[in-house]
Formats: sequence, structure tokens, C-alpha cells
Amino acid sequence: MARGRRGRQLYGYVPDHVIFDLETTGLSPLEDKIIEISAIKVEKGKVCGTFSTLVDPGCPIPMAASRVNGITDQMVAGAPKAAKALEQFLAFIGSSVLVGHNIHSFDMKFLYQALSEELGKELPNDYIDTLPMARRCLPQLRRHRLTDLAAHFRISTEGAHRALNDCRMNETCYERMGQLSAEAGGRAGAEAAAAVDPARPGSSAGKCPRCGGELIKRNGRYGPFLGCGNFPSCRYTQNL
Repeated sequence: MARGRRGRQLYGYVPDHVIFDLETTGLSPLEDKIIEISAIKVEKGKVCGTFSTLVDPGCPIPMAASRVNGITDQMVAGAPKAAKALEQFLAFIGSSVLVGHNIHSFDMKFLYQALSEELGKELPNDYIDTLPMARRCLPQLRRHRLTDLAAHFRISTEGAHRALNDCRMNETCYERMGQLSAEAGGRAGAEAAAAVDPARPGSSAGKCPRCGGELIKRNGRYGPFLGCGNFPSCRYTQNL
């Protein structure tokens, strides 16, 4: 049985972190398996190491998954099994803050499940999800997928949906959003709650009482409201 505590979700920009990304056989942490783990270690805003490995899931990779990430059964033949790959990943990340796109709803759940099943461990590392950060920093964008952020910052999306390429893409996006937050005086990514400004969508407004995520000022068809930054996994809203 897994022991220990899970890390907290943090917000904003930290210069020392590990950007990571997973590729999987599907969307369910309970039924699907990890088939690729990649990570980039950053210290003081500078890349200082990379990690990447395919993972043998011990089962056939569905064609639908291969169409998305390009990973086939032949490619993972001879790759490390999940337990070994996870041990290598844990050794690489150490106690670093983890950063990734949409990891609160996807990657972290896969990691928690896999670590519990394969190693009987919890993951104590705190983490930052760049999806709610993007919604705060770039409220003008209609969508906030990683490829949407890359297009906004004019970053190449070549090789998207392979883990290491997505890490490189997201690292650049994270640094750019960190710059935007700093230039705005920290309003877009402040750890502390900011005052709600009804004229400024995307401003921070405290913590979600349901999941602890950051409440974000939004405009809807019926006027301004507060919504949880962890949407769609948390659908808490509050009228203004």
C-alpha cells in the first residue's frame, strides 16, 4: 500500500523545476498504462538535464493511441517495464517542483496510480499546472491547449504529442508566461489572492473552496463570475 503524502498544487512561476510529460495507451489512469515518460530539469531558469524513456506497458498499444503519439508495440519492445522506468524518473526529479500542461487532471493521476501499483509509493512533489496559468496569463485566447500557447508565442509545434518534444515546447511557454506575470507585477500568477477587478478577466480572486484551486475572474453570457482554474475537473463557480 502506498504511504506518505501527495504534493500540493502550486501556482505561478518558480525558476527551479522539472517539466514533464507522459504518453499513455488511453485516458483512464485505472485502465490504461504509461508508454513514455520525458522530463527536463531547469535550475534558475536554465535547462540543466533531460530524461526520456519509452515504457513497455505489458499490453498491446491501441491503434487510437498510436495515431495520436506515434508510439507502436514495436517501439516499446525491449523498453523498461513501468517499475524500472518510474524508479529512473523519481531519481531524476528528486524533490523538484513538477510542471506540466493539464497535469492536474491527467498526468498526475497516471503517476499516482502507476507509482502505487508498481512501487507502493506516493509522489510528494508539489506541482504546477500550466493550463490554469495560461488561462490567467492569456485570457484573450479562445483555447489553451499546449499547441495554442505555442502558436501564440510563435514556437514550433513540430513533433507535438511525443513526450520530450512537448516538454521542450511547454518549458518555453512556461518561461514566457513567467515573464508576462512578472511584467504585470505578478497579478496574473501571484501566489496570494488578488482583489477582484470586474473589468479585468483573468485576474486571481482567491482559492476554490471545493478543490483548493485558484479562482479566476471570467465573463459569461450573464455577466462576470468566478470560476475554478482547475476546470473542467472542478466546475465550481461563484456569481459576482
